[in-house]
Amino acid sequence: MGPLVSPAELASALDDNGLRIIEVRLAADGGAHAFAAGHVPGAAFSDYAADGWRRKIGNAPGKVPDEAHLASLLGRLGIIPAHHVVLVPSGTSANDLAASARVYFTLKLVGHEAVSILDGGSAAWLSDPAFPVEQGESRVKPLGPYPVRWNGAVRAEIAEVEAALAAGGLIVDARSPAYFEGREKAGEARVAGRIPGAVNRDYAGLFDPARHGLKAPEALVAYFAGLPEGEAIAYCNTGHTAALDWFVLNEVLGRKTRLYDGSMTEWTEDASRPVENG
Repeated sequence: MGPLVSPAELASALDDNGLRIIEVRLAADGGAHAFAAGHVPGAAFSDYAADGWRRKIGNAPGKVPDEAHLASLLGRLGIIPAHHVVLVPSGTSANDLAASARVYFTLKLVGHEAVSILDGGSAAWLSDPAFPVEQGESRVKPLGPYPVRWNGAVRAEIAEVEAALAAGGLIVDARSPAYFEGREKAGEARVAGRIPGAVNRDYAGLFDPARHGLKAPEALVAYFAGLPEGEAIAYCNTGHTAALDWFVLNEVLGRKTRLYDGSMTEWTEDASRPVENG
């Protein structure tokens, strides 16, 4: 399986003991109630916020949690290194898909190699009567702590962002134009604006509501056309929506990209760091 798996591919693999399916839910999409009403058979449920896939450090609410928390969380979800993990978003919005992309990023960060996202999510699965549906709470058996092996190649920390800025590296801002231009500001950010020299590729432009998931491959290529050469760093306000830009660039299109999880809420904590508007 590649970074994206179709519902038909997943259906054909449901009996594989090496598969671990995780349905990632936001409260806005019904949370545990929606999961219980109908989900992919054998899936475990994860509440994106309550499970703490991100943590607040200082004014930055979207930072990567510590090793102990992630080891415990993955173990509770029944994940071991040998599993191929398939993440199932709700399929309702770009924001929902970004949650699964952020979980995908986190799995890669802790050293888990085999990860996919269900293309079209739960919406695509449940809308096709050919696919089986299970109801009720998750019945996945919790396991011991996951053996974390940090893979820093997928993450950019603040010193690396500063170095990329100084070297004229490619920095991709995944926010809406209003945030990018400084007309809106995240609550935790000290000031509005963007990292100087960043290019804007709003994450919302990657989502196709008719497909309940990413746009067609050729549309994704076109969306990121014109970016300067070289390794990219993707950021947003809190490291959430930028995860979708990161996923498409790094995993789908094969363009070396790192995710800056601190993003603008961390960047603006220090008044000496430059911010650009307009």
